[in-house]
Amino acid sequence: MVDPSEESTAIPSHVAIIMDGNGRWAKKKHMPRFLGHKAGVDTVRRCVEFCVKNNIKVLTLFAFSSENWRRPEKEVSLLMGLFISSLKKQIRLLHNQNIRLRIIGDKSQLPQKLQDEILRGETLTQSNTVMDLVVAANYGGQWDVTQSVKALAEEVKQGRLAPDDITEASITQNLSIQDLPNPDLFIRTGGECRISNFLLWQLAYSELYFTPVLWPDFGGAEFEDAIASFRGRERRFGHTSEQVEQGQVSNYVQG
Repeated sequence: MVDPSEESTAIPSHVAIIMDGNGRWAKKKHMPRFLGHKAGVDTVRRCVEFCVKNNIKVLTLFAFSSENWRRPEKEVSLLMGLFISSLKKQIRLLHNQNIRLRIIGDKSQLPQKLQDEILRGETLTQSNTVMDLVVAANYGGQWDVTQSVKALAEEVKQGRLAPDDITEASITQNLSIQDLPNPDLFIRTGGECRISNFLLWQLAYSELYFTPVLWPDFGGAEFEDAIASFRGRERRFGHTSEQVEQGQVSNYVQG
């Protein structure tokens, strides 16, 4: 476990993960792709436990992108069913651990049964304080920024906001996780080295970590490796190394 006695900057307060490799994991084992997704649910549980133990306050997981609707219809249907069943099983466990569940994305396009489970989970856990578990479902970073800009455009249209008053902060205030710190560490499993339209605005100053480990095989040891890599980075937020050494750099604040 990460030593909490070390300097606070060594432990990210917010980790965002693209959980990639479920299908390839299943293929390697000559199993249907869907069983790879089921195995990935266990990895989610392990990562939540790791975050709680190591005082990581926010974990954001990319579960289903707005582009994933392009996958075969049968696979999408199975994924939606798995999402529903997993929520039913895990909501009470999350609540008992004092974890707040939040789902971000265009939820209106999700099956009604899934929307009902999301509402139940978010309502039950809304006052919990140990950690925020954020799950992105039918989410895209471009969609997130677009819906923020639309909200600001409506404010301008109604005469409540001048165009010159639109700032980075006002765009941030209309994003899906506007009340949470930006991710300190971004992890992508499965070997691909791209962000794939995930939290595009929020990842501006995040440390990026890519691992070939497939998501179902990602556990505490692999998470430790990501944290170790994070500890080895110098986070300058646009400043120089000399300014960092002199303590002149404050953490990047949204907006």
